[in-house]
Amino acid sequence: MKYKDEEDESLANVKRYSLVTRKSKVTLWQQGKPFLRGSSFRHFLDTMPDVLAVSALKKAAYAIIEARKCGKPVILGMGAHPIKVGLSPIIIDLVKKGIITAIATNGASIVHDFEMSFMGCTSEDVASELCHGSFGMAEETGVMLNTAISDGVNQGLGLGKSIGLFISNDDRIMDSSISIFAQAFNLNVPITVHVAIGTDILHMHPEADGCAIGQGSMMDFRTLTSVITKLDGGVFINLGSAVIIPEVFLKALNLARNTGHKVEGFTTVNMDFIRQYRAEINVLKRPTAGSGLAINLIGHHEIMLPLLSAAVMEI
Repeated sequence: MKYKDEEDESLANVKRYSLVTRKSKVTLWQQGKPFLRGSSFRHFLDTMPDVLAVSALKKAAYAIIEARKCGKPVILGMGAHPIKVGLSPIIIDLVKKGIITAIATNGASIVHDFEMSFMGCTSEDVASELCHGSFGMAEETGVMLNTAISDGVNQGLGLGKSIGLFISNDDRIMDSSISIFAQAFNLNVPITVHVAIGTDILHMHPEADGCAIGQGSMMDFRTLTSVITKLDGGVFINLGSAVIIPEVFLKALNLARNTGHKVEGFTTVNMDFIRQYRAEINVLKRPTAGSGLAINLIGHHEIMLPLLSAAVMEI
């Protein structure tokens, strides 16, 4: 046990500084403000604290705005979940406004995009249907989409264009205006589909043609690579793809650089529910090493994409 004099002596050499000389991470002007009822979305943005995720969201919005001002591409890579949670109208609006200049998707996106435009609903109860082997066996989805792929590839089209052409022109489609594929096709915006055989319900149907699916997906990979050759100074967004799009993006980027194109100084944005290994490494860290900016926006797609879209419109 120390006596008081011994304690005082042990603290005699403590070094301190003035608070005014310290560098602080959070300042008064970064604080949030109460939202005023009836105010604009721009006012809402201004009321948010300018720290962490809000700061990252604004950086992403500024990067997209700057890229389009300079005529640089903004490529949206995405899984199927954004379609399932109702984001198609927002994505289509961004395409029509010339903000998104190309789209890369996985094979499941074909299914949900088609079903929404064909009959206005999608997303079955997998657990329930799997119990008796009915999961993914809807006849219209299996027959119509596999036929569209075979027909399109036979005409020299990739998967994305094949589906866009089909949904745009088939009389059985209830509303093609809700289809990302149809709208991209009609606007001549590149939309590509990158398939892993066996991952999509289409592959369980007898109409599935592995040659056509493989050829169409290979054509789309080369289309995406061509788009990425011009990514210098642009933006690549990965929205909800944990594996396929991060892997495809990395290979397409490497091929673009390998063939002599300078693809540097771009921004990558990852948007997902949780932190995913491949997205963090293959979208954020590796592609921007040495140049560029990597932004990770963690949150629900149905909240984060509308926020980002609105921020791009308002900032």
